[in-house]
Amino acid sequence: MEKNMKKIIVTGATGLIGQSIVNKLINRGDEVVVFSRSKEKAKKIFPDAFEYVTWNYDLHGGWEKYLEGADAVIHLAGENVMGGRWNKSHKKKVLESRTAGTKNIVDAICNATQKPSVFVCASAVGYYNNAIDLEVDEDSSVGEGFLSEVVQKWEEESAKIDRCNVRRVNIRTGIVLDKNDGALAKMLTPFKFFIGGPLGSGNQWMPWIHIEDISDLFIFAVDNDINGILNGVSPNPVKMNDFAKILGRTLNRPSLFRVPEFILKFVLGEASETVIKGSKIIPKRTMEEGFNFSYTDLQQALENILTD
Repeated sequence: MEKNMKKIIVTGATGLIGQSIVNKLINRGDEVVVFSRSKEKAKKIFPDAFEYVTWNYDLHGGWEKYLEGADAVIHLAGENVMGGRWNKSHKKKVLESRTAGTKNIVDAICNATQKPSVFVCASAVGYYNNAIDLEVDEDSSVGEGFLSEVVQKWEEESAKIDRCNVRRVNIRTGIVLDKNDGALAKMLTPFKFFIGGPLGSGNQWMPWIHIEDISDLFIFAVDNDINGILNGVSPNPVKMNDFAKILGRTLNRPSLFRVPEFILKFVLGEASETVIKGSKIIPKRTMEEGFNFSYTDLQQALENILTD
């Protein structure tokens, strides 16, 4: 291994954020060990990865051999929160894929002879109170509801690594903007057919972040001596009404057709809370630690994503 090259483990590597991170790490010359539920899918997406490991969050033990001698672990794996209605079964998967999966990775790191020096664990802005009139940062208190509970328990599991003297960073990620996946991708189709518009009241805040910035932030957390919580959101959040207007302007389409809250509640059930509510989330500590965002203006971000 070359002097500056790092060996980095990435779980959840084939997800939206994972793909961006892994490609950046490979391009800069790191050895990347890819953890994915589908080893075959991972090999197709990342033909130049160093190693491929089939990930199963239920499997306790045996992960140490893959972590030995690694410099860092970036842990992203978890069931898609919006991957189904929030019935008991889906809620259980969302919670356990994060808590059990994180516990297994943390235990493996602590049991390794040559431990990684840093553990960067995904988290979510769902941690915070989502009242529309609130401005929150990394020091703000936990909210209520299913998502807040999930994130709190997830972070509690990750914090158990502190006993092993491994540096830990939790990145509370907002709405990641990418044209191929996630919230923006789902909004594009109605706009392209001239029936796009804001979701819900339009007064809720959108804590957005460009896909390039969020993947850069995870790598920044690996490379720099940082500990604790970072908010993975743009310094300039916007309200849903403004997001829809700017998206429409970027696509040269109107933003006229609001989707009422009652329809979102009918279609999404309890999960509609993630869409119709949202507080003003600021990346105060992220900026204090010296991270430089490439995309701080929503129009600039959307133009880059949609014309790329």
